[in-house]
Amino acid sequence: MSGWNDKTVMVTGGSGFLGSYVIEALHGRGCKKIVAPRRSDYDLRSRPAVDALLARTRPDLVIHLAAVVGGIGANRERPGEFFYDNLLMGLNLIESARLAGVGKLVTIGTVCAYPKFTPVPFKEDDLWNGYPEETNAPYGIAKKALLVQQQAYRQQYGFNGIYLLPTNLYGPRDNFDPASSHVIPALIKKCVEAVERGGDAIDCWGDGSASREFLYAADAAEGIVLAAERYDSPEPLNLGAGREITIKELVETIARLTGFRGAIRWDTSQPNGQPRRQLDTRRAAELIGFRATTPFEEGLRRTVDWYLANRHMTRAA
Repeated sequence: MSGWNDKTVMVTGGSGFLGSYVIEALHGRGCKKIVAPRRSDYDLRSRPAVDALLARTRPDLVIHLAAVVGGIGANRERPGEFFYDNLLMGLNLIESARLAGVGKLVTIGTVCAYPKFTPVPFKEDDLWNGYPEETNAPYGIAKKALLVQQQAYRQQYGFNGIYLLPTNLYGPRDNFDPASSHVIPALIKKCVEAVERGGDAIDCWGDGSASREFLYAADAAEGIVLAAERYDSPEPLNLGAGREITIKELVETIARLTGFRGAIRWDTSQPNGQPRRQLDTRRAAELIGFRATTPFEEGLRRTVDWYLANRHMTRAA
């Protein structure tokens, strides 16, 4: 895909965390016609609403970011919602886009779709070699079903849908609500508040041994737009940073960056989640020229600074 100037691009979830960066990346390429529908106007769980949205906006490209997401706690508390809403939004959007003649649809999947014990680094070909980690399996399976739908639609209808698998995201503008946030914003908030109240300890879930890979949101947005430009294949494509860090190391780094010097207490009655997580990013480098560029500690520092400057506006701050 080329020539962004004359393309109409719809970004579902465009008002969200990742969506804001994708829209910035599109603007940076000269895209002037960007549609970012809000749920209050168009509920993607409703097929008639999706049909009406596409009929009104007539996009050339759809980037589907809208999702119901959260950390381990939110996934355990709302598994039915995470399954139903994510599956239904994708099902409706892909079918309606096909019928409306949309030229290309980019669906954003999740690293949670990979099997629980996938060998590190996760290769795209490993996606179907087992069941996802139990705490986020409903979310992961719902998102993975959309890959099957797109591949089936390509086979039967010639519909050009591509599927991207980003690893865990972080960065300024993230969700810091402790009821639904992911691990990095949750830890930043916890450490900052402990510093301010003079707390001598913080509590963290699990035992710290699990590992994760984190991708700066602006880098992820660049990967998504590059894929929209350069990728037209049915196989899923990983987007990652190529760096694995244990949760213990992560907590210690965030504590240092926020100035928290107290004890870190591990609550082993709570789950670790998937034991290890890191993507093989060679396919994205070879096929679309994507490589993450933001050093991890620099990205963390920017995220901490943003939270300190904006937390009065964040949810449940």
